[in-house]
Amino acid sequence: MTLQRAVLLLALAVLGTVLAACSSDAQGENTDPDLVDSTAMPDSGVCRDLSPEDVAMPANATRTVPCSERHTAETFAVGELPEEFDDAAYDDAGLGTYAYRTCSTAFAEFVGADESLVLRTTLSWAWFRPSEKAWDKGARWYRCDVVGGNSASAEYRPLPETARGMLAGRPNDRWLSCAVGRTVAEGEKVPCSQKHDWRAVTTVKLGAPEDDYPGDRVMESRTRSFCANSVKAWLNYPSEFEYGFTFFHQAEWKAGVRRSVCWAKTSK
Repeated sequence: MTLQRAVLLLALAVLGTVLAACSSDAQGENTDPDLVDSTAMPDSGVCRDLSPEDVAMPANATRTVPCSERHTAETFAVGELPEEFDDAAYDDAGLGTYAYRTCSTAFAEFVGADESLVLRTTLSWAWFRPSEKAWDKGARWYRCDVVGGNSASAEYRPLPETARGMLAGRPNDRWLSCAVGRTVAEGEKVPCSQKHDWRAVTTVKLGAPEDDYPGDRVMESRTRSFCANSVKAWLNYPSEFEYGFTFFHQAEWKAGVRRSVCWAKTSK
């Protein structure tokens, strides 16, 4: 996931997804009538041509396409929600937290990324639940899709025939996060295959799963210090260098993120 996408997903995990109206129009473009308000478990391993507008909705019934054809999304995990959600409201905030932890773990395994790389890639994932009508009928499943873009994308890039293992080894720069601008914070996030001023090069771990959130001030101070050393090492210890960093806040910490992202000033 890119940083913006990570922040968005983690915020939704804690605050709950904004729900659209219950209709086929609220289940994506180019819907399949057989999937609209369906209570059946979705298929895994299928592909779709999704847009950011589709991904912004809690449910999706977009038609599948052959994965050998152009597509921007691939379903990599589906499953039944735990029994704790049998009587949950459609907008229960716990759904987002469960989906984040479930989909993010499955996403990393599917694309072949480690904890660091998932925070430095332009790939992201989206999750869907049944429509509100299907929910009221007792449907309790989730669907996780890898998508070829992030929350800042006006449109998604086409994916290969399968996204399985596409970040393993040395990933293509088109799927890695860079930025153009005077600073990382002000810069436009772009794929590293494009001209850029900054590259997300490493991440630093700032706590264990059982640790309490240390506060924004401590997070920023630790990130600044750790990233200075990490980026200097990545650049092979130059006498002078510039670096930036991105750290997450309490909502993201609650969802399980324990890393900050370090950026090097480089056009490479």
